[in-house]
Amino acid sequence: MEIENITQEWESLLDKLEEIFDKRPADLNAVLFMIGVQELGKGHRFFTKEEKQDLMHIAICKVLSYSGIYELEGVDQDGWPHWKAIEKLPFVNILEQEKLLKSHVLEYFEKEVFV
Repeated sequence: MEIENITQEWESLLDKLEEIFDKRPADLNAVLFMIGVQELGKGHRFFTKEEKQDLMHIAICKVLSYSGIYELEGVDQDGWPHWKAIEKLPFVNILEQEKLLKSHVLEYFEKEVFV
């Protein structure tokens, strides 16, 4: 996906999320946090700093699973999903990482949310 298309689709996604939540996500991390909460499936509640980091990890693994980089291993007794790396992340610079994550986040919302 071209960077122009990603940027345009990203802004459209942020607009949709703002309509739903009455607040525009500030950045990619905020959207990843939302995906993590969705994937955990326990609804909105207070999360500790460590849990927030875990939610971000869940989201990153989920969206990168579309490329076969991660695979869901299972869910623990507390209902938290655990992922295992199947492939190494491609070595890319920070801008390429952001592009990769944004394109997969867009795919996530297309496949999982806005069906």
